[in-house]
Amino acid sequence: MHRSLSSILLLIPIFLIPRLAWGQTYVGNQEEIDQILVNIDSFSSYYMQGNIAALTECYTADGKILPPNANIIEGHEAIERRWTLPEGVKILWHHVTPTEIVVVDETAYDVGYYEGKTQRPDGSEVAWRGKYVIVWKKVDGEWKIYLDIWNRVDE
Repeated sequence: MHRSLSSILLLIPIFLIPRLAWGQTYVGNQEEIDQILVNIDSFSSYYMQGNIAALTECYTADGKILPPNANIIEGHEAIERRWTLPEGVKILWHHVTPTEIVVVDETAYDVGYYEGKTQRPDGSEVAWRGKYVIVWKKVDGEWKIYLDIWNRVDE
């Protein structure tokens, strides 16, 4: 028994090397991680489509966002107001790159970078990027965002 445990422990770094080579560390049930990755992509799609109602549904009913230089915003109604874009503004591109996802039971956290491009009402475009932390909760079998904090990174 002791010998087989030692053998398993020696193999763990071999399985982690490919993930670390890409700068990503995912820990937990792979099916759960895959669902979170799908939800991350859906969030970006909803944002680019301007589908703020669907984007809002990515959050738990008591979800909170912590945008830079603002108070904590809580609940679907307030979150929807915060994500609603001003007239004439469009998200041309939005992409999230998680560097770490850890799933423990019905909770997970996700750390990484986001980037995108916005078109202003005058037609000009501005690119942006930043870092984020998300805490996920599993609600009725579905992963939802409970806490979402982000801030920009100057290049």
